[in-house]
Amino acid sequence: MNDEDLPIGETSLPSAEDEVSSEPERREKGDDRRADTGLPPDGIERRQWHDRRKARAQEGRERYLDMVQKERVMLLDQGVVRTTDQLLDIAGAGGASELEEEGIKDRAAGDQLRSILPVQSWLPLSIHLIDLKEGVLRIAPLHELNDRQIQSLMSTAQRSGFSVDRIEIEMWDRAELLETLRSVHDLSADRTEKTLAQWLGDTDNGLLLNQFQRDMMAEALQVRASDIHLLQDSNSDSPNWIKYRIDGDLVPMHLLPPEAMARLTTLLKRDAGLNFGDKTTPKDGRFGFSWQGRSIDVRVAAGPHGQEGEKLTLRLLDRAALKGFDELFRRHEDVGDYLAKLLSPEIKGGGGLILLSGPTGSGKTTTMYACVQQIDRRRRHVLTIEDPIEYELRYSTQWQVRPGMPGGEFPDLIRAAMRHDPDYIVIGEMRDGDTVETSLRAAESGHTVISTIHADTALQTFERLRSLMPHERERSSTYTLAQQVKCVLNQRLVRTLCQGCAHKDEASSYLDEHEITQLGLDDKTEIRRHNTSGCDLCNRTGVVGRTLLLDALLITLGPGQRNNVYEALMKNVNNLTSEDGVMVHTRREGLVDLVTSGLVDPKSALSHLED
Repeated sequence: MNDEDLPIGETSLPSAEDEVSSEPERREKGDDRRADTGLPPDGIERRQWHDRRKARAQEGRERYLDMVQKERVMLLDQGVVRTTDQLLDIAGAGGASELEEEGIKDRAAGDQLRSILPVQSWLPLSIHLIDLKEGVLRIAPLHELNDRQIQSLMSTAQRSGFSVDRIEIEMWDRAELLETLRSVHDLSADRTEKTLAQWLGDTDNGLLLNQFQRDMMAEALQVRASDIHLLQDSNSDSPNWIKYRIDGDLVPMHLLPPEAMARLTTLLKRDAGLNFGDKTTPKDGRFGFSWQGRSIDVRVAAGPHGQEGEKLTLRLLDRAALKGFDELFRRHEDVGDYLAKLLSPEIKGGGGLILLSGPTGSGKTTTMYACVQQIDRRRRHVLTIEDPIEYELRYSTQWQVRPGMPGGEFPDLIRAAMRHDPDYIVIGEMRDGDTVETSLRAAESGHTVISTIHADTALQTFERLRSLMPHERERSSTYTLAQQVKCVLNQRLVRTLCQGCAHKDEASSYLDEHEITQLGLDDKTEIRRHNTSGCDLCNRTGVVGRTLLLDALLITLGPGQRNNVYEALMKNVNNLTSEDGVMVHTRREGLVDLVTSGLVDPKSALSHLED
């Protein structure tokens, strides 16, 4: 995707009056609000948008610099070596890498290169990818490379979206290079298979078992898996598969005999601090390991399967994979700007409710953490209440919910949180009426409350909240909701096409007439469609990663102008979209934008449109 694909017309948040006056006309015409700007792709608004993002990221790094420098001195005294950049990244301060746009990149760190370039393109060459700066890819090879190998590496990097004009070779000390290669090149699919074959030849070998466990998790991280599923069944006729969840889909990867899978699950449960002799009680644990110089947290859930079997699910929590605020809302910049204003109040006591909704696996937690990282935690107290805590958020207070324990439920912790002088209260999930009521009281008392809830659309989020409210207090709770809600973001994750192999076509050659009408495209619109054969960049799948699709309501009205919002919530929530001061982003607008940008297959977009 290039600069022309980005929504250039939404560089700043429009006033409520301008937005409302044009919104009904847009809905009547069925127009896409992103398509009517007519601004040049490289106009002054585009540069202002980029400069604003750059200044915001720089401000984020300067915000915690003095704290990080003092922490680094203390860590050095304790024998722990961390660079300033590493500590700033841990703090969630946006770095230079996050300033790059979704187009052709002419700079990248080594970790970025290793995570995007196909492993088979660089690992067999025994090279260390140092970085990419201003079109120059710097590498340190263990052995001399020939021209064909250099050209092949350059071609792969260019097809992966990097602007590489030439490759510069640095000569490193051999011992230092070997140590670096060992520390960061700890994966290859072939290596995992070889380790598995060696271990299956000698299942009593604990060293090979530990090596396979590490190779399995490193392989999963390399292919962007979010979870690892292991099914252990003692029945000799049942397959014991290890599966990875990649871009939302489960992919079978390794097949193990029952006795081998039993040994692997026992090792994982032991590392997670679980009772590995108990296969009947659901349990949760976690452990950590290092990969490519990063600390990875693994959350382990174990439960029974069949008569004597067991199911393990491993959630891989890689802090480096967390998206920054500007990166997350790059294609919805007015939403990002509005949220940024809500998260940086000039005075204490602004209050309000920010709701993130969507089905399981739609990225709500990622958005919640991005919002927290956007807050100035140097000057503001952020208190999170989670079940479970997934990522450590530096410079914030994090509380773990303890179900079944006195004072350990969500409502109890929310009440307790208000006595700790928080500016922001982040609630992992609204699950019951008591949590909803307590959250509304917290917002009403001047705290900004950020929470997630399961719902299919932005409008349905209100219905879901009202269904949880106690019947006898429904009217008063709905009134408080109407007064306090600032925005509702309902989100989905849509799989994006591999830009290296997707087929280019005209809309009329790929879509029927009614499908073109549904998406509001022109017959000659150039689109990209899914290449089912794939390429080396996408592991032969034709898709790489997922992108955010929003259905959003932004309510810009002041407290004295919200009676109509309350009336809409009580009578017909659909009336809310036509109210003055309510800005609407429909899912259809986002899908059309993704299709015309070449990121999503139009047929896939239509299936989401029908949902």
